[in-house]
Amino acid sequence: MEEVKQKRNRKLSKDQWTAIAFLIPSVMLIFIFVYGFIGWTGYVSVSNWNSLVPDFSFAGLKNYIYLFNDFRFQSDLRNTLFFTILFIGFVIILGMGIAVLLDQKLKGESFFRNIFLFPMALSFVVTGVVWQWLLNPSTGFNQFLSVFGIKPKWYTDTNILAGYEWGSIEFGLPVAIIAVVIAAVWQMTGFSLAMYLAGLRGIPDELREAARIDGASEFQIFRRVILPMLMPITMSVIIIMAHISLKIFDLIYAMTGSGANFVTDVPGVYMFETTFRGNYYANGAAIAIIMLLLVAIFIVPYLWNSRKGDN
Repeated sequence: MEEVKQKRNRKLSKDQWTAIAFLIPSVMLIFIFVYGFIGWTGYVSVSNWNSLVPDFSFAGLKNYIYLFNDFRFQSDLRNTLFFTILFIGFVIILGMGIAVLLDQKLKGESFFRNIFLFPMALSFVVTGVVWQWLLNPSTGFNQFLSVFGIKPKWYTDTNILAGYEWGSIEFGLPVAIIAVVIAAVWQMTGFSLAMYLAGLRGIPDELREAARIDGASEFQIFRRVILPMLMPITMSVIIIMAHISLKIFDLIYAMTGSGANFVTDVPGVYMFETTFRGNYYANGAAIAIIMLLLVAIFIVPYLWNSRKGDN
């Protein structure tokens, strides 16, 4: 009898059936247009379709081997690595620093907050066009800097800092990528500012007062109390910014393109030009899969830890 009652209790209610009915179309569309297309891209990436005429004969890992031996793709991986490190680092430092300043309950706080949040309302294409002019070696900031005898080349610079031979490229920090980092940080710092400001406002004042009573300095309070409590926000900012930087396309395409000697090129730009201009569909699909795997390296562990935390 008890087993029969348990089975009856397991029956779904009318509301649950309604929820399932509304979710099924969305789930089907996601499987078709997200996972289905990912599967199709993976299938094309191991084919010989590198012309206008489709050729789905199996090529194995030929396209991937070609990419990892390609000068341009090696440059892309180098540029993406340094762009990601600088981009995430400056977004976190500036966002947290400005949030701490605004948390001091200054007059006109909402005004300054809106100033820093405004760039987020722009698209990366607009940001790229604006900063392309501002950092143009012949115009923009250089008209002011030239008064002091300073004339940086910005995104046209082909120098590599601390470079050494790695594969077929010079591995080091491309000077030109710094210009792109400035534009990206300018746009996305407002996001981390909003996240950190919300986190700071969520820390009870009682904790800070208790630390002050125990004799802790303001720096010690920040390091021992505030920073640990902001760690979940920091992780969220890192994951979101890494997701943006690893698949970035529009900012660089509008601002610099691939750049001289590919010093500002990234996999997204390479994939676009390879697939839609060169008609090398298998190579373009291989680049897309590699980009997906790079993003998954950051996203999957984060989602897994979040799931464990919820359990």
